Amino acid sequence: MPNREKSIELLNQAIGEELVAVHQYMYFHFHCDNQGYDMLAAIFKKTAIEEMIHIEHIADRVLFLKGEIEMEPADGVKKINIVKEMLEFATASENAAILMYNDFANQCSANADSVTKKIFEGLVADEERHFDQFDNEMENLEKFGDRYLALQAIERGKGISIMPPGHPQID
Repeated sequence: MPNREKSIELLNQAIGEELVAVHQYMYFHFHCDNQGYDMLAAIFKKTAIEEMIHIEHIADRVLFLKGEIEMEPADGVKKINIVKEMLEFATASENAAILMYNDFANQCSANADSVTKKIFEGLVADEERHFDQFDNEMENLEKFGDRYLALQAIERGKGISIMPPGHPQID
C-alpha cells in the first residue's frame, strides 16, 4: 500500500510551488504587457495558465488520496521588472522545478505510489518545455539585445490605429 501521507505532503508542496509560479508569471505578464512586449507577455501568461492546470491535476490526486488541499504559495512574488532578469528568474525557477519533481517522483517510487510518481514525471516534462522556451527567449535577448525587445514594441505599434473608430483603414 502506498504511503498516502508522504504523497499528499509532496503533492501539497508542489501546489505551493505551482502557485508561486502562477503569481510570478502573471506578474511578469503584466509588466511585459505594460512595456509593449506582447510576445513575452503572452508567453508568461500561457505558462501561468499551464501552471494553473498543473495545480488542478495535483489537487485531484490529493483528493483521491483523501488528503486536504493546501493552497498556500511557497513564497511571494519577486518584484522584477527588467526582461533579462525575468527570463533569468524563469529559467532558474523551471530548472529548480525539474530537479524537485524528479526527486518527488523518486520518493513516490520508494513509497510504492506509481500513480503519483507518473504525475510528477509528467510535470518534469512540462517544466522542461517551459525551461526550453524561456532559455530560447534568453538566447534571443542575448543575441539581438534591445533590438529584440524594440521589435516587439514596434509590432504592437503596428496594431494601434490613429484613425477614429468606424473610419476606413488605409493598408
